[in-house]
Amino acid sequence: MTDQNLFEARVPVFPKKVSGKFRSLKWVIMVVTLGIYYITPWIRWDRGPALPDQAVLVDIANRRFFFFWIEIWPHEFYFVAGLLIMAGLGLFLFTSALGRVWCGYACPQTVWTDLFILVERWIEGDRNARVRLHKAKWSAQKWRLRLTKWTVWLLIAVATGGAWVFYFTDAPTLLVDLFTLQAHAVAYTTVGILTLTTFVFGGIAREQICIYACPWPRIQAAMVDQDTLTVGYRDWRGEPRGKHRKGAKAAASTPAATAYALDLDSLPAEPEEAKLGDCIDCMACVNVCPMGIDIRDGQQMECITCALCIDACDDMMTKIGKPTGLIDYLALSDEPAERAGEPPRPIWHHVFRKRTIMYTAIWSLMGVLLVYGLFVRTDLELTVAAVRNPVNVVLSDGSVRNTYDVRLRNKTGEARQVRLSLTSPELLRIELEGSNGRLDIKLPPDTTLLQRVYLIARPQDPAATTQRTDLRLWVEDIDSTTRASRETTFTGRPQ
Repeated sequence: MTDQNLFEARVPVFPKKVSGKFRSLKWVIMVVTLGIYYITPWIRWDRGPALPDQAVLVDIANRRFFFFWIEIWPHEFYFVAGLLIMAGLGLFLFTSALGRVWCGYACPQTVWTDLFILVERWIEGDRNARVRLHKAKWSAQKWRLRLTKWTVWLLIAVATGGAWVFYFTDAPTLLVDLFTLQAHAVAYTTVGILTLTTFVFGGIAREQICIYACPWPRIQAAMVDQDTLTVGYRDWRGEPRGKHRKGAKAAASTPAATAYALDLDSLPAEPEEAKLGDCIDCMACVNVCPMGIDIRDGQQMECITCALCIDACDDMMTKIGKPTGLIDYLALSDEPAERAGEPPRPIWHHVFRKRTIMYTAIWSLMGVLLVYGLFVRTDLELTVAAVRNPVNVVLSDGSVRNTYDVRLRNKTGEARQVRLSLTSPELLRIELEGSNGRLDIKLPPDTTLLQRVYLIARPQDPAATTQRTDLRLWVEDIDSTTRASRETTFTGRPQ
């Protein structure tokens, strides 16, 4: 019994340079997304002396997230959850309408791989030169080119890891600390890990991450249908493919074309070139593909719909005087009509349909709810937690006392003087620990203050002998009359 190799060795992919509308769009998206990623931590936003002035900051130490004028506290994490839900719905929406458009244009793996391939092309040359260099034996020139490329890749990877940690603390301060070796070990570890992953994923693994590591190619099958616009090949127009030379037998390059050529004797005489499809089998679409696939083989899991094959094919069709669109964004539902020679339905027919409208409605509803939540939230909040160990205490005069931990939150950049009060069906006395009988509290700016509060029922009060008395604890800003409240209960000692 002979051993069988179940895994094929990876064939390196060296995409050829291409120009066109989709390639230009990818360049714009790459510049914009990388610009946002690298520049955002350096944008300043004045929030006053008590708050950081970094526009976008994930302040883990103080457990807050700042986004320009918006400040998200830990108990408001539902805003972040809502944004993640919106991102997921947006991914479903775009995939349903345009296939893996996220993967082809804006996915970080795609963006950084594009950047690394651009650097590789600048240093080692276009596709043919890179293929020759890959096959060549190691020499001084090959070492020089490879080391130069790897050095630039490493600098990009370090900048990528460095930019990430700037989102979690003051960027200018951390930059100085990193270079003076005064930063925390966590910062250096994070930069090192992200540098390594960026270098390996974007420079070495490339398409392997999309094919084997990313789960989205497997999930997308549930997101697309026959009306989804995705990159495809009009085989009814392109086949049988060939070089358009005289002698169809010599020109035929596929099994279908070969069978077609063998049966020529039974057909009326006509120019051989007319019997071939528009595809001249130039391999331009294959040579520019960053995934190393042939789109003419049909829809494939590896395809990220980057549309570079469209640019390459359109360019070739223009050169040979054929109509463009042999490779294009297509919908399976249009295939029968196009095979019959009818024009495809307009793009809006595929984009605006029940499925995409449903995703859009849910996405918009989530966005409206988040915006509404931002506008209705108050700058003064409190939470009340009853201390249940013990549930209550009987004082020397027979009064029953309950203890509560009240967390007061001032979200503004100014100190506030607040007062605690109580509304309940029974008469209860309120006391603050360490306040010498006062009910006023000074809240520092942008701070959460934990205050222990005692509620006391006299022996003759019904609440002292009632198992449960519902009440509401209030906090009020003395100057602005802003109020907030929370419900809680008072536990007595039934006789």
